[in-house]
Amino acid sequence: MFSRRNRRPKTPELLQAWQALDEGDVPGALRQLRHGADDLPFDELALVVARAAGSAGFDDLRTAAGALTSRPGNVRALYDFGYACIERGVPHLAIPALREALRQAPDSVGILRELVSAYEREGRHREAVDVLTVHESGLVDWPDRYLLVFNAVMAGDLALARRHHARLPEPQDAMWLPARVRQRAMLERAAGAGPVSPLDDTDLRGWQYVIGGTVLTTLSPYGFDAGMTGRFAWLQDTHDQCLRGLVRLKAVLGAAGVRPTSVSLLPDRGSHILGLAAARLLELPAEPFAPDREDTVVVAYDLNEVAGTEQGPEVLGRLFERAPNQVLHEHASNWTDPPVVTADSVTLLHQSVTAPWEERLRVGEDGDVERCAPDSRPEEEIAADILAADATPDEGDGATPADPVERLTDFVSAVRDTWLRGDRAGLSSAGPVSSSRFL
Repeated sequence: MFSRRNRRPKTPELLQAWQALDEGDVPGALRQLRHGADDLPFDELALVVARAAGSAGFDDLRTAAGALTSRPGNVRALYDFGYACIERGVPHLAIPALREALRQAPDSVGILRELVSAYEREGRHREAVDVLTVHESGLVDWPDRYLLVFNAVMAGDLALARRHHARLPEPQDAMWLPARVRQRAMLERAAGAGPVSPLDDTDLRGWQYVIGGTVLTTLSPYGFDAGMTGRFAWLQDTHDQCLRGLVRLKAVLGAAGVRPTSVSLLPDRGSHILGLAAARLLELPAEPFAPDREDTVVVAYDLNEVAGTEQGPEVLGRLFERAPNQVLHEHASNWTDPPVVTADSVTLLHQSVTAPWEERLRVGEDGDVERCAPDSRPEEEIAADILAADATPDEGDGATPADPVERLTDFVSAVRDTWLRGDRAGLSSAGPVSSSRFL
């Protein structure tokens, strides 16, 4: 029905996506639609999506896209297409269809909530706030006003969030109680961080704390004013950076008045290496992770790597609820694919990282780029190399604001009463501070 013999899109962006499908490149076709989809004609967009969905075996999305191709202005077709796009992980394609459906049916709470869901999944929280505010007269407290508060926080509008939070009664349905607790905790953390942190659109440390309870200990020294705002894109990590993270973890614990009695080792190799180094730096015994152990620092190199181990899902499930005085530290946290649990302390935020002991790229003596074999030495030897490294901060490109350890410890001292509270629910958004990401 949607073969190139029958019909082809005319819009240049969609034609490029169509040509990618001709070559069997479904991901490439979807990348072509990643930006600018809001202004594309519905019938042509649906034509491309239907063909891509058919190639991927997504029959629900193919059917919904086919219906929208036939009836591009129909409210039901627009809604079904948007719903299917969200379900299949392409919410950016859902937004224009759901927005048009809501324009035609402005009293539809179902369409409004699906549009807000699409905006949230794309990190477009200000637009979610705007559409909820326009329809405020028809909002119910749970979930609509709750969603307005949540998206206001994630958009960085604390005044609006506090105003609507004050109007929220306790939910009658118990399913909303955890959300109520987390939302209250976010605003309490904001109140603690506000006096010592600007909470503006470049305050990465402040907002990481507000939205997730995470103390971010270092900022990327490269590209701060060129789109990264303290996050890394691709990083080849070093022993120096690992040691820098552990030194700052020690400073955080001291500023917070937290006195662990052990370091808990997670099952993956990277976490085991870093945990051994942490135990020696903190002068504490290292023990295999036990979920109920109190007064301990659980050390992860990258929690997504933990998740990939045989024991990982069970371990992370047990870390969701914290044991008393248990601190979860993650060295390298993926901000574009966040782990299912949010660490209490994080050294750095990355999109892609190569650990110092993994296969790496380097420039050889002849100037050519070559691959280095993984470091297969015993974990204890690599941990010793970390402790022997240089923790001096990388000067970078000079654009990142100065971040001496005193600034970090002043921040922790101010927020210590709201740190290490509640569960460790995973983050669904990067929050108010945006950074460039690479597909």
